Amino acid sequence: MYVCICNGVTERQVRQAVDAGVHSMRQLRERLPIGNCCGRCVGCAREILNDQKAVQQRCRLPDALPA
Repeated sequence: MYVCICNGVTERQVRQAVDAGVHSMRQLRERLPIGNCCGRCVGCAREILNDQKAVQQRCRLPDALPA
C-alpha cells in the first residue's frame, strides 16, 4: 500500500525503516520523503511506525528466562 502518493513511499518501506532502527517521525522523515509535499501521509505513516514498533515489542524475547 502506498503511504505517500506524492513521493511513492510504501508501507513496506516505512516498516523496513523501523526495523532498521527508526523510532520517531523525525527519523522517518530524515530517511524517507514523508510529509514534504501535501502532508496528508503523515498520520498514516505515524500509525504504521507505531504499529511496527509495537510488533517489535511483542516479538522481543526476554533478556533472561526465569530459572
